[in-house]
This record gives sequence, C-alpha cells and structure tokens, in this order.
Amino acid sequence: MARMQDKVALVIGGAKGIGLAVAERLAVEGASVVFTGRRADEVDAAAARIGRGAQGLVADAAQQEDLHRVVATVREMHGRIDALVLNAGISEPATLRDGTPEHFDRHFAVNVRGAVFGLQAALGAMGRGGAIVLMGSIADVMGVTPYGTYAATKAALRSYARTWTAELAPHGIRVNVVAPGPTDTAMMASVSEDGRAALIAPIPLGRMARPEEVAAATLFLLSDEASFVAGAELCVDGGMQQV
Repeated sequence: MARMQDKVALVIGGAKGIGLAVAERLAVEGASVVFTGRRADEVDAAAARIGRGAQGLVADAAQQEDLHRVVATVREMHGRIDALVLNAGISEPATLRDGTPEHFDRHFAVNVRGAVFGLQAALGAMGRGGAIVLMGSIADVMGVTPYGTYAATKAALRSYARTWTAELAPHGIRVNVVAPGPTDTAMMASVSEDGRAALIAPIPLGRMARPEEVAAATLFLLSDEASFVAGAELCVDGGMQQV
C-alpha cells in the first residue's frame, strides 16, 4: 500500500527544485497534494508534471494573507491537512560588510516568517497523527560565507522545530527537519564547473544530492513509518556535515 494513501499534503514552496520533488513523491505515494509557488507559469508546469490530481496555488510565503488563503482552499477541497511541508526559501549571498537591511528582512520574511505563520495558519486544519517537515539546511551549524543570513534562518528553523515538538506533541502532531547539503537542482545550473567542484569536494560520497533523495527523506518523516520520530534533524548531505 502507498505510504501516504488517503492523506492530504500541503507543500508550501512546491513548484520547483526540492519542493517539486517532494510534492511529486507524495502524490506517487497516494497523497492528495496541494502545493504553492510564487509564479503562475511555474505552478502550472509543476501541476502538469505531478499529475494525479495535484492542485497548485499561486502564493507568496512571506505574505500572511496568502498563507491563510491557501489553507482555506485546502480545507474547502479536502477538509483537513495531514502532512505539511514548509519548504519556501531564498538564498542570496552577502557578507557582513555588504549586507543590507533589505537583504536581511527578505530572508527572514520568506525563510522564517513564512514557516512560522504558514504553520500557524495550518494548525487549525491538522489533528492527531499530523506530521510537519521544515526544510532546513546543514548550513544551520556551519560557517558559510557569504551566506550567513541564509544560514541563520535555517538555524532558526532548527530551533523552532524543537519548541514546536514540545508544544504540539500533546496534540499528536510531529515536527521534524530535513537538512539537505548541496543539491543538484536547476539553481545549480548557473554554478561554474569550478564552483560545483568546490561544493562537492567536502562531500564524502563525492557528489551532490538529487532532489529525489531529499524527497525520500521527507516522505519518511511524514509517513507513519516515522511515528516515533519527533524534533529530529535528518541530514541528507552525503556525510558532508557528519565527518
């Protein structure tokens, strides 16, 4: 039997990259999938690729009203949310000397505010047996110049996962983090060969992750197979942070 059969999954930030791979895998495993993206063309393309009745919604994770609209739509369509993936995020370089308030605010608005208020909006639609995955990064415990602000947002998510686990466990809802290392998404297409080599060099397995591998880890944490896993961070990094 498919591992997400008869479950309703909402993926915030599921129109491309890792989020798309997650949405696609959840649909393959039997879930009724709703996902969001910021651009209509990407949302339409992702819905066509996923198939299986997946519904894409245009929404900005940094906008609280968009998040409430998305959750209201899911409740109207399916009545509840069983699995929630908070994946929306941005990553732009800036050193301490070069960083601007706009750069800081943009990252925390999408990466942290979007997750906090996305979960807050969804909670009323979740019940016992619900599962949440925050898309983190191994950058949450690393020094990653010039991506310090991005790394700080991921560290914030890791901290929230611990607090939310304590808060939501009595209600039968689990919270976990998937922390990818360098992942071979379309975003990497613009990286030079030298840049790719530098990213791969510290990875013991000798390559980047594939989006499908991150999706598999996410599926596990959302499924009943992980029913006793809570407040954890599952690194999908080929050993990069581990050795």
